[in-house]
Amino acid sequence: MHRSLAALLGLLLVCAACADDGGGASPASGGSSVAVAAEPEGTQTFTDLERTHVDTPVDYPQTPPVGGPHNPVWQTCGFYDVEFPKERGVHSMEHGAVWITHAADLPAADVAILQQFAETGKEVLVSPFSGLPAPVVASAWGKQLQLDSVTDPRLAQFVGYFDDGPQTPEIDTPCAQGTDATD
Repeated sequence: MHRSLAALLGLLLVCAACADDGGGASPASGGSSVAVAAEPEGTQTFTDLERTHVDTPVDYPQTPPVGGPHNPVWQTCGFYDVEFPKERGVHSMEHGAVWITHAADLPAADVAILQQFAETGKEVLVSPFSGLPAPVVASAWGKQLQLDSVTDPRLAQFVGYFDDGPQTPEIDTPCAQGTDATD
């Protein structure tokens, strides 16, 4: 019960922060169903990303990756409590997914807030990821934002703008019907 209350309070903080900038994707606002006018401040852009299918592990220049060669099978969007092969996450981003990765030691209440993004977004993946440069990192094809907190309003703005957004190489290709295997 205490975790649920903490998660709800966190959601309210995210929603209140988003209300100042004209809306955004937040768990309580229905994920990406609310259009956001621009990418959030601090978003990094990466270009010239290869889109080939490979059956081998890939050494990506970014952590977590933002695009490049990837597995022929994509990771079905949703919430995962364990890591899965990054090459499948990259394929999901090619289909328009926002991949929210978090440190494994993130407090449970914060992870619950991230889970709401996966449950309410159109194409959103959430998972732990080893070796992150920040506690939470939001990535989309060629885009990345490092965050210190799940309540940073830029997280909801990032999801709202990039969930099946303008950076998507394969627009309107669902993140469903891939695999939910984590090995």
